[in-house]
Amino acid sequence: MSVDLSRAASFLAGHGRLLDRRRFEFLLGETEPVAVLAAVDGYRNGDGGYGWGLEPDLRAPESQPGGALHAFEVFEDIAPVRTPRAVELCDWLNSVTLPDGGLPFALPVADAAACAPFWAQAEHTVSTLQSTAFAAGAALRVAAHDPAVAAHPWLARATTYCFDTIAALDSAPHAIALSFAVRFLDAAYEQYPAAAPLLERLGRFVPETGLVPVEGGSEGETMRALDFASVPGSPASVLLGAGVIEAGLDELAAQQREDGGWTVDFASSSPAAALEWRGYATVNAVLTLKRAGRLAHLPR
Repeated sequence: MSVDLSRAASFLAGHGRLLDRRRFEFLLGETEPVAVLAAVDGYRNGDGGYGWGLEPDLRAPESQPGGALHAFEVFEDIAPVRTPRAVELCDWLNSVTLPDGGLPFALPVADAAACAPFWAQAEHTVSTLQSTAFAAGAALRVAAHDPAVAAHPWLARATTYCFDTIAALDSAPHAIALSFAVRFLDAAYEQYPAAAPLLERLGRFVPETGLVPVEGGSEGETMRALDFASVPGSPASVLLGAGVIEAGLDELAAQQREDGGWTVDFASSSPAAALEWRGYATVNAVLTLKRAGRLAHLPR
């Protein structure tokens, strides 16, 4: 494995936000969960949700479903340690969930400065599969070690909405929504019998290569195999061809730049977001490789 963790740490020291530096420290076994939780708390609002650019292209302070995704990712990182912040986040999500059980793509912002237009101009009165699946999928991964999240009524509402919406699909959703829907079903697979046939249904829209161009995205922006299934042998991995995930992991390791960090293939709406996405991508690359067993020398 060609990953240089020392160079990755140096990149984050020079360019990463505090949250990503703390997450990276934690995955190396060099800090405790409390330090990571303190860092993500800086993005938390009094209503229990998260904003303030936790989703880098949504820099407004208001709590947002996009912020919820990234907060749940942190709560997944620290497993099996639990935090009451996870249930508090479910409470907030329940308060903004629409009557059909889904979440809007984004909620209104008072000042859209430096926010991506697709966030700032989103219709906030209509549920979307993308936002509901990314929040519920991340929450299900936290629920695997947190019974209070597993039993929360919001998660039941959101899960039902996702199942019903996926079952009603008769054409491929947007590539990013497809990715999050597959990952939601992967997370739901062990607990919910409905997930298996729905995963097979979505498989019609996922090529064996895992390459799905992002309509309306940057030139060359593409959902790739690891965006659908990043761990060989996972439920979603059956949607991809033999060896595709392993090849994707090899490619991910080889994509570390000379400065020690990784990049993304989409455009950002501010200089700050562009840099923050690189820090996020760097942590995510190392986490992905670790969870796939490619960095077995790391702790946990």
